[in-house]
Amino acid sequence: MRKFFIFLSKYNTYLLFVIYCSISFFFMKLQNEKTLTKLHTSGLEFSAVINEKLMNLTYLFRLNRENERLMRVNTDLLTRVLNFETAAVDERNRRKILTDSTFNPSGYLIARVVDRKFSDRENMLLINAGWKNGIQKDMTVLVPEGLVGRVTAVSENYAKVMPVISTDFKVSVVSDSSNCMGILSWNGGREFIAQVEHIPISSHLKLNERMVTSDFSTFSMRGIPVGRVVRIKPDKLFYTVDVQLAVDFSSLTQVLIAPMKREPEKIKITTDSTLNEQFP
Repeated sequence: MRKFFIFLSKYNTYLLFVIYCSISFFFMKLQNEKTLTKLHTSGLEFSAVINEKLMNLTYLFRLNRENERLMRVNTDLLTRVLNFETAAVDERNRRKILTDSTFNPSGYLIARVVDRKFSDRENMLLINAGWKNGIQKDMTVLVPEGLVGRVTAVSENYAKVMPVISTDFKVSVVSDSSNCMGILSWNGGREFIAQVEHIPISSHLKLNERMVTSDFSTFSMRGIPVGRVVRIKPDKLFYTVDVQLAVDFSSLTQVLIAPMKREPEKIKITTDSTLNEQFP
């Protein structure tokens, strides 16, 4: 390193001369028109490349904003379409119930099933009508095809329904031909098959007979279809009867709620033992 500095100090005059000559030569080359044109062209090309990159970057920013705007528009359109389609489906289901020639829906409330919990044991429906709409506990829920269940809990805008396909549900039924009476319940498993108990083997029940609700029910009006007999197996004292349910619970969307069955005297007399002494 020391030798290098000694060399610089000794020959600095010659080094400066070489540098000056190089600078002079460079400026002389710049005077060449061809070289100037080449430099000018290179500068223009460089400027064009930079401008192109900047324009592409600006376009990307604008494209992102445009994509966000289009996404908002598409989301709004999708929401409108979904709302329209949902309203159309609800209206079709409602008209199907109202125009059913086998059923008069006047005096009934119409509600939509908004939630459902199904399993092979316990099932539940939630409808979008509550006490604000006149719904009360123990009201009968049905469709023109048949019995759906009964209301078990009510809030302001919603009601919980225990369907026929619940192991806690029971209803008194009667066959429409042989007039055999029993208690319909669901023992789990297949959601379209229920069982009827307490039909004596001396009864004349036949296959394909229709089962409807009877007057013995404390919550349901009589005559609501429940299903048809598909299996009769005799036991010691009673038949084991399978009924194919009238309602397809897998596609249930809209339901009817029947007016409250008011029979307090009937319920009281069947539950209050103190009244028995009045009847010899």
